Amino acid sequence: MPSLSPPSSPGTVSAPVSSFDALVVGGGLHGCAVALFLSRSGMRVALVERGGLCREASGTNAGTLTMQMTRAALIPYALEAHRMWAAAPQWLGHHVGVTVCDGLSLAFTEREAGMLEERAQARHAAGAPIEIVGREAARRIEPGLSRWPILASHCSIDGFASAYLTGLAFRRALLEAGTRLFEHTPVTGAEAESGGYVVHTANRTALRARRLVLAGGVWIEEMAGWLGIRLPVRALVNQLAVTERLPPVMRTVVGVASGLLSLKQFANGTAVIGGGWQAAGDRARGGDALLPDRLVGNLRLACHAIPAFRAARLTRTWAGLEAETRDALPAVGPLPRHPGAFVCGSVHSGFTSGPWMAKLLADRILEREPAMPLFPPDRLIDEPAGEPLPGISS
Repeated sequence: MPSLSPPSSPGTVSAPVSSFDALVVGGGLHGCAVALFLSRSGMRVALVERGGLCREASGTNAGTLTMQMTRAALIPYALEAHRMWAAAPQWLGHHVGVTVCDGLSLAFTEREAGMLEERAQARHAAGAPIEIVGREAARRIEPGLSRWPILASHCSIDGFASAYLTGLAFRRALLEAGTRLFEHTPVTGAEAESGGYVVHTANRTALRARRLVLAGGVWIEEMAGWLGIRLPVRALVNQLAVTERLPPVMRTVVGVASGLLSLKQFANGTAVIGGGWQAAGDRARGGDALLPDRLVGNLRLACHAIPAFRAARLTRTWAGLEAETRDALPAVGPLPRHPGAFVCGSVHSGFTSGPWMAKLLADRILEREPAMPLFPPDRLIDEPAGEPLPGISS
């Protein structure tokens, strides 16, 4: 992993408020990480977020750091990111509550077993340390497991982080790096101008920068529209729940082959239950209504996997957004016809891979050769080719 050392002392922004080397719109995990790496490389960077940092999609997810739910094409990226998460205090400068542990994905039926074997084989071929194990071997890895799984895939590097602590850690690191933060500042539009880009905010402030990074997650589609680009992004609305504090009942991350369970227990005893069960809502409204029958289905599946949860009580349920492109691969790279403009986001299982994706894009913006290929959005854009718009080279 490349050196990602934190700065030795807090920095300050010496440029006028309206003029920067780079402007990042969107303060989720991807936007925060891109802004941090650019700031630490000497750029004058502003980060604009309509709410608080990492409080939208990045703050409402389960914080899972997994190879089991990562698509095979993204496994090499997820492996690098997992190393970053495990060493977060060294490069980020702050703890984010990371637990590194084993992970299991379960099959309860023959059909699920076939799915599990196919996916495990593809991910193993991509470099993930995943192997198929039988029921008894799975129960040795996770003693809390029920007797119902007929097969499991085991990954020796799994884990999770606290989404809440991650937001706090990035905010502190960004301030220490001298990043200018514009929190609770909705952006109303952006446009190219001679020498770069101008971003307009709801409080009528105009921010200018030579480079523009759109890192708005499910809102990237709207952001790209500011520049006349149609980049379709699907908004998933995932339901999650957290239990009261319990005695230790599990020591791994547990999922199922169908993808309908993500289960882990934190050090304080609470457990987060998720797995992609959809709530009502969209990118405009967010998750505005939970669907009780789906919540019950999710909880039943959790109890089917780990029987000790039958005695647990829930303390909170919520819905969080997740972005997905039509090919389920990220949009990370330069925007065509818009020199100096970039996009970073829509990464399925984006919490796992986010820091590494952001590091690769930051290297590209800094005119360094990224260690791995990016995922330019050209393949996703629904617009005819045209003349380049005004702007500058990155």
